[in-house]
Amino acid sequence: MYYEPGVTEHNLPHDPFKACVIPRPIGWISTQSPDGQTSNLAPYSQFNNLTFDPPYVMFSSNQTAAETRKDTVVNAEATGSFVWNLATYDLREAVNISAEQFPYGVDEFEKAGVTKEPATLVNVPMVRESPVKFECRYHSTIRLPGNPPMGTVDVVIGRVVAVHIKDEVLTDGILDVRKTRPIARCGYYQYTVIENTFDMVIPGMSEDVLYGLEGNAKRNRLRNEKGGNREEE
Repeated sequence: MYYEPGVTEHNLPHDPFKACVIPRPIGWISTQSPDGQTSNLAPYSQFNNLTFDPPYVMFSSNQTAAETRKDTVVNAEATGSFVWNLATYDLREAVNISAEQFPYGVDEFEKAGVTKEPATLVNVPMVRESPVKFECRYHSTIRLPGNPPMGTVDVVIGRVVAVHIKDEVLTDGILDVRKTRPIARCGYYQYTVIENTFDMVIPGMSEDVLYGLEGNAKRNRLRNEKGGNREEE
Protein backbone atom coordinates (compact mmCIF):
# COMPACT_ATOMS: atom_id res chain seq x y z
CA MET A 1 0.00 0.00 0.00
CA TYR A 2 0.99 3.64 -0.42
CA TYR A 3 -0.48 6.89 0.81
CA GLU A 4 0.55 10.51 1.33
CA PRO A 5 -0.35 11.77 4.83
CA GLY A 6 -2.78 14.66 4.64
CA VAL A 7 -3.13 14.26 0.89
CA THR A 8 -4.46 10.78 0.15
CA GLU A 9 -6.31 8.29 2.36
CA HIS A 10 -4.68 5.09 3.59
CA ASN A 11 -8.07 3.30 3.42
CA LEU A 12 -7.30 1.17 6.48
CA PRO A 13 -9.71 0.94 9.43
CA HIS A 14 -7.04 2.51 11.69
CA ASP A 15 -4.22 4.95 10.94
CA PRO A 16 -0.96 2.94 10.63
CA PHE A 17 1.58 5.73 11.19
CA LYS A 18 2.29 5.31 14.92
CA ALA A 19 2.30 1.53 14.53
CA CYS A 20 5.21 1.83 12.09
CA VAL A 21 7.61 3.39 14.60
CA ILE A 22 7.84 0.95 17.51
CA PRO A 23 8.56 0.28 20.26
CA ARG A 24 8.61 3.82 21.64
CA PRO A 25 9.95 4.42 25.16
CA ILE A 26 7.52 6.13 27.51
CA GLY A 27 8.32 9.49 29.03
CA TRP A 28 6.54 9.24 32.38
CA ILE A 29 7.06 12.87 33.31
CA SER A 30 6.43 14.46 36.70
CA THR A 31 6.29 18.23 37.20
CA GLN A 32 5.30 20.75 39.84
CA SER A 33 2.88 23.66 39.41
CA PRO A 34 4.44 27.15 39.46
CA ASP A 35 2.87 27.91 42.85
CA GLY A 36 4.35 24.71 44.29
CA GLN A 37 0.94 23.45 45.42
CA THR A 38 0.14 20.68 42.92
CA SER A 39 2.14 17.84 41.36
CA ASN A 40 1.49 16.48 37.90
CA LEU A 41 2.33 13.07 36.42
CA ALA A 42 1.68 12.01 32.83
CA PRO A 43 3.09 9.56 30.22
CA TYR A 44 4.27 10.60 26.76
CA SER A 45 5.01 8.00 24.10
CA GLN A 46 7.21 10.29 22.02
CA PHE A 47 10.23 10.34 24.34
CA ASN A 48 13.94 9.65 23.98
CA ASN A 49 17.46 10.60 24.96
CA LEU A 50 19.32 12.98 22.65
CA THR A 51 22.98 12.78 23.65
CA PHE A 52 25.12 11.62 26.56
CA ASP A 53 27.78 14.19 27.54
CA PRO A 54 26.02 16.04 28.99
CA PRO A 55 22.87 13.93 28.81
CA TYR A 56 19.72 15.45 27.34
CA VAL A 57 16.24 13.98 26.92
CA MET A 58 13.15 15.11 25.05
CA PHE A 59 9.43 14.46 25.08
CA SER A 60 6.77 15.76 22.74
CA SER A 61 3.28 16.72 23.81
CA ASN A 62 0.40 17.27 21.44
CA GLN A 63 -2.00 19.98 22.54
CA THR A 64 -5.44 18.99 23.82
CA ALA A 65 -8.66 18.75 21.86
CA ALA A 66 -9.47 22.16 23.34
CA GLU A 67 -6.30 23.47 21.64
CA THR A 68 -4.52 24.14 24.93
CA ARG A 69 -1.01 23.07 25.94
CA LYS A 70 -0.66 20.12 28.30
CA ASP A 71 -0.08 20.70 32.02
CA THR A 72 3.33 19.04 31.83
CA VAL A 73 4.59 21.55 29.28
CA VAL A 74 3.17 24.52 31.18
CA ASN A 75 4.78 23.38 34.43
CA ALA A 76 8.16 22.48 32.93
CA GLU A 77 8.50 25.85 31.22
CA ALA A 78 7.30 27.83 34.25
CA THR A 79 9.42 26.05 36.86
CA GLY A 80 12.43 25.13 34.72
CA SER A 81 12.46 21.48 35.73
CA PHE A 82 10.87 18.05 35.34
CA VAL A 83 11.57 14.40 36.21
CA TRP A 84 11.47 11.32 34.01
CA ASN A 85 10.37 8.13 35.77
CA LEU A 86 10.88 4.72 34.15
CA ALA A 87 7.52 3.14 33.30
CA THR A 88 7.64 -0.56 34.15
CA TYR A 89 5.34 -3.53 33.73
CA ASP A 90 4.59 -3.59 37.46
CA LEU A 91 3.54 0.07 37.24
CA ARG A 92 1.55 -0.23 34.01
CA GLU A 93 -1.86 0.43 35.57
CA ALA A 94 -0.58 3.54 37.35
CA VAL A 95 0.95 4.77 34.08
CA ASN A 96 -2.38 4.26 32.33
CA ILE A 97 -4.37 6.08 35.01
CA SER A 98 -1.96 9.02 34.94
CA ALA A 99 -2.67 9.38 31.22
CA GLU A 100 -6.20 10.59 31.92
CA GLN A 101 -6.71 14.26 31.14
CA PHE A 102 -7.70 15.49 34.57
CA PRO A 103 -8.41 19.21 35.08
CA TYR A 104 -5.39 21.39 35.82
CA GLY A 105 -4.55 21.21 39.50
CA VAL A 106 -5.49 17.54 40.00
CA ASP A 107 -2.64 15.49 41.51
CA GLU A 108 -2.08 12.41 39.32
CA PHE A 109 0.22 10.86 41.92
CA GLU A 110 -2.83 10.47 44.14
CA LYS A 111 -5.09 9.31 41.30
CA ALA A 112 -2.55 6.69 40.17
CA GLY A 113 -1.82 5.51 43.71
CA VAL A 114 1.95 6.01 43.57
CA THR A 115 4.22 7.51 46.21
CA LYS A 116 5.99 10.85 45.97
CA GLU A 117 9.71 10.88 46.59
CA PRO A 118 11.64 14.19 46.80
CA ALA A 119 14.24 14.82 44.14
CA THR A 120 17.73 16.02 45.04
CA LEU A 121 18.45 18.95 42.72
CA VAL A 122 15.02 19.98 41.39
CA ASN A 123 11.80 20.81 43.19
CA VAL A 124 9.76 18.07 41.53
CA PRO A 125 8.49 14.86 43.14
CA MET A 126 9.61 11.51 41.72
CA VAL A 127 7.72 8.19 41.64
CA ARG A 128 9.24 6.23 44.51
CA GLU A 129 8.15 2.88 43.03
CA SER A 130 9.97 3.51 39.74
CA PRO A 131 13.47 1.96 39.67
CA VAL A 132 15.09 4.65 37.49
CA LYS A 133 14.59 8.42 37.58
CA PHE A 134 16.19 11.41 35.81
CA GLU A 135 16.10 14.88 37.34
CA CYS A 136 16.02 17.37 34.48
CA ARG A 137 16.55 21.09 34.02
CA TYR A 138 14.33 22.55 31.32
CA HIS A 139 16.34 23.65 28.28
CA SER A 140 13.96 24.67 25.50
CA THR A 141 10.75 23.99 23.62
CA ILE A 142 10.35 23.54 19.90
CA ARG A 143 6.73 24.10 18.88
CA LEU A 144 5.88 22.25 15.68
CA PRO A 145 2.80 23.42 13.75
CA GLY A 146 0.08 20.88 13.11
CA ASN A 147 -3.53 20.49 12.13
CA PRO A 148 -6.07 21.55 14.75
CA PRO A 149 -7.27 20.70 17.21
CA MET A 150 -4.55 18.28 18.42
CA GLY A 151 -1.84 18.28 15.74
CA THR A 152 0.32 21.09 17.10
CA VAL A 153 3.06 19.67 19.32
CA ASP A 154 5.52 20.97 21.91
CA VAL A 155 8.90 19.22 21.83
CA VAL A 156 10.40 19.81 25.26
CA ILE A 157 14.14 19.32 25.82
CA GLY A 158 15.77 18.98 29.23
CA ARG A 159 19.28 18.42 30.52
CA VAL A 160 19.66 15.49 32.91
CA VAL A 161 21.35 16.75 36.07
CA ALA A 162 20.84 13.76 38.37
CA VAL A 163 20.20 10.03 37.87
CA HIS A 164 18.64 7.64 40.40
CA ILE A 165 18.95 3.86 39.89
CA LYS A 166 17.85 1.33 42.51
CA ASP A 167 20.64 -1.07 43.40
CA GLU A 168 18.38 -4.10 43.04
CA VAL A 169 18.00 -3.59 39.27
CA LEU A 170 21.75 -3.77 38.65
CA THR A 171 23.48 -7.01 37.63
CA ASP A 172 27.29 -7.02 37.50
CA GLY A 173 27.31 -3.25 37.13
CA ILE A 174 24.81 -3.20 34.26
CA LEU A 175 21.24 -1.92 34.38
CA ASP A 176 19.30 -5.16 33.95
CA VAL A 177 16.14 -4.85 31.83
CA ARG A 178 15.13 -8.35 32.99
CA LYS A 179 14.67 -6.74 36.40
CA THR A 180 13.23 -3.35 35.39
CA ARG A 181 10.88 -4.77 32.70
CA PRO A 182 10.18 -1.41 31.04
CA ILE A 183 7.03 -1.01 28.98
CA ALA A 184 6.91 0.73 25.61
CA ARG A 185 4.21 1.95 23.26
CA CYS A 186 3.40 0.17 20.04
CA GLY A 187 0.60 1.09 17.66
CA TYR A 188 -3.09 1.63 18.36
CA TYR A 189 -3.75 0.68 22.04
CA GLN A 190 -0.88 -1.81 22.17
CA TYR A 191 2.08 -1.88 24.54
CA THR A 192 5.01 -4.24 24.91
CA VAL A 193 7.28 -5.20 27.79
CA ILE A 194 11.03 -5.58 27.32
CA GLU A 195 12.39 -8.64 29.09
CA ASN A 196 15.26 -9.86 26.90
CA THR A 197 18.17 -8.32 25.03
CA PHE A 198 20.96 -9.41 22.69
CA ASP A 199 24.34 -7.78 22.05
CA MET A 200 25.85 -6.71 18.74
CA VAL A 201 29.12 -4.80 18.44
CA ILE A 202 29.72 -3.03 15.12
CA PRO A 203 32.77 -4.64 13.48
CA GLY A 204 35.73 -2.53 12.51
CA MET A 205 34.80 0.45 14.66
CA SER A 206 37.46 2.44 16.52
CA GLU A 207 37.38 2.65 20.30
CA ASP A 208 36.16 6.25 20.30
CA VAL A 209 33.15 5.31 18.16
CA LEU A 210 32.36 2.36 20.41
CA TYR A 211 32.46 4.37 23.63
CA GLY A 212 30.20 6.91 21.93
CA LEU A 213 27.71 4.17 21.14
CA GLU A 214 27.93 3.01 24.74
CA GLY A 215 27.42 6.58 25.93
CA ASN A 216 30.52 6.58 28.11
CA ALA A 217 30.80 10.19 29.32
CA LYS A 218 33.96 9.53 31.39
CA ARG A 219 35.90 8.26 28.39
CA ASN A 220 34.62 11.16 26.32
CA ARG A 221 35.97 13.64 28.86
CA LEU A 222 39.31 11.82 29.00
CA ARG A 223 39.54 11.92 25.22
CA ASN A 224 38.84 15.64 25.25
CA GLU A 225 41.54 16.22 27.87
CA LYS A 226 44.10 14.35 25.73
CA GLY A 227 43.00 16.22 22.62
CA GLY A 228 43.71 15.39 19.00
CA ASN A 229 42.33 12.54 16.97
CA ARG A 230 44.47 9.81 18.40
CA GLU A 231 42.56 6.63 19.20
CA GLU A 232 42.27 5.45 22.77
CA GLU A 233 44.76 2.74 23.55
